[in-house]
Amino acid sequence: MKTLKRLLPDGIAGRFALLLTASLVSANLLALAVLSYERTRLDRAALIAREQERIVSLVPALEAALPQARPGLANSASTRSSEVTVDPTPLVRTQRDTPRALALADALTEALGGRDVRAAIRVQRDDGKGGKKVAVVASVRLVVAEGEATQWLNIRSRGRRPPPPWIEEGAFLLILGLSLAAILGVGLIFVRRLTQPLATLATAARAAGRGDRTVLVKTEGPREMRDAATAFNDMQVRIARFDAERMRMLAAVGHDLRTPITSLRIRAEMLEPEDSDPMIRTLEEMTVMADGLVAYARGAGESEGMCDIDLGALVERACAERGVSFECVDPATVRGRPVALSRAVGNLLDNALQYGKEARTVMTRAAETAVVTIDDGGPGIPEEKLAEVFEPFVRGEDSRNTNTGGAGLGLAIVRDVIAAHGGTVTLANLPAAGLRATVRLPLAH
Repeated sequence: MKTLKRLLPDGIAGRFALLLTASLVSANLLALAVLSYERTRLDRAALIAREQERIVSLVPALEAALPQARPGLANSASTRSSEVTVDPTPLVRTQRDTPRALALADALTEALGGRDVRAAIRVQRDDGKGGKKVAVVASVRLVVAEGEATQWLNIRSRGRRPPPPWIEEGAFLLILGLSLAAILGVGLIFVRRLTQPLATLATAARAAGRGDRTVLVKTEGPREMRDAATAFNDMQVRIARFDAERMRMLAAVGHDLRTPITSLRIRAEMLEPEDSDPMIRTLEEMTVMADGLVAYARGAGESEGMCDIDLGALVERACAERGVSFECVDPATVRGRPVALSRAVGNLLDNALQYGKEARTVMTRAAETAVVTIDDGGPGIPEEKLAEVFEPFVRGEDSRNTNTGGAGLGLAIVRDVIAAHGGTVTLANLPAAGLRATVRLPLAH
């Protein structure tokens, strides 16, 4: 079963073509078998009718001649496909009970005025030529004078040899090929038009999976495709509305927290240092968290348009702003949002400089993907936390010291931005020391 599934075409058009081909071949083979059977039946019927007429005309002619002249007349009536003899014994000794033989015997008996008639129909191989012939064998008792020896008219007639098989096969293959070409051509055009909306919907769904809420599908084609497109567009609008509302809420919360935090800090600074310092440190952490909420909402809710971007130039600019070394092995162009990508690359570089004190950036290409790696010289991250650090408010180190980092939203912004561009971002500890961040983005087409 698995082997059969692997042999099946992967696309709808391929499977439809295979179904059409199998159906047409099966229908034509069935039609060929029916036509072959019908032709054989008609050939047999024509042979029996011809031999019946011949026997009916031969018997009176032979009986009109003298008994001693009848064998010579019968011999002269023989042909290449029919042997006629007059013998003292019948060639068919007992009447066969097959339907065709009985029908022929009855017809001859009636036409010859009730004479003793025996008939048989035999199927014989055609002398090693691969076909079969139908042989009509009949024996009719001739009328003789009283006292004379009994005479039987014996006829053995064979049908014509069937035409060479290659003639029929060639015609069959020609008809089958023309019908396949015509029907498959029309069918594939129809299927292509039918599946085009599916391909468009799949492309739009992949873009939606990357976070692009501006992609909508035209509501055209068959009713089912229009329903699917309408449902997809409605889903996009609802998700976009939900995301926008969520980001507005996060931004509002982060913005509104700043005022009470600032007020509390002013009051805390009026206290004695031993009382105010712990409070101020806590308020500073809250300020970082509020700023992070605003930055996260702004990054995830980015509404700039898509365009082709020279990724090497974008990364080089971000590295130059931070004094980080950059090496572009293979230039690449991606499609995306320049400001959002700059923010994502900047966050990774800032993390490398914050925790690793240094950074090295290299850009290469692998197949249809642009790859940017950022290495630092820091202590790295425990293996069990490599995936967790991309979640909001999760940091590589457990302290809430604002001097060692922000609120844990930088990598969450990076993940969301890269995912919205159809790419991936991963972290891995280097063998010696340090951490490597790897960004993979699909190339523009």
